[in-house]
Amino acid sequence: MSSHTAKGAGQRALNADSAQPDPREAPFPVTIELVSWVNQFVGGTGSGSVELQAPAHPGETIRNLLHRVSESHPRLREALWDPDTGELGPHIEIIVNEALLGIEHELDSPLRTGDRLTLIGQYIGG
Repeated sequence: MSSHTAKGAGQRALNADSAQPDPREAPFPVTIELVSWVNQFVGGTGSGSVELQAPAHPGETIRNLLHRVSESHPRLREALWDPDTGELGPHIEIIVNEALLGIEHELDSPLRTGDRLTLIGQYIGG
């Protein structure tokens, strides 16, 4: 059972496990914060932020977790992943802990206990 609320008022638990984790290894929670217009892809209002909690398993990568989460949210999948290449699209930045993806972590970096992912939309124009 899952519920949706804005950050500060609650969090959503995700139970989608497409990968077959080793049952001997305990999963750990990863917080995924979706900021501003990006949160509308998971049922938010398009302002503020929404947090999701997703279980990650030892050795699971940022890419795998984001694929699992986006499979539960088709609008997020369409916005996050390029349909032709299967790679990240150009309009959403990912912050891992305090650094943009590509600085200290890559998509294929393994997740660790306490990791936090933030998805924030790029603002372009002038």
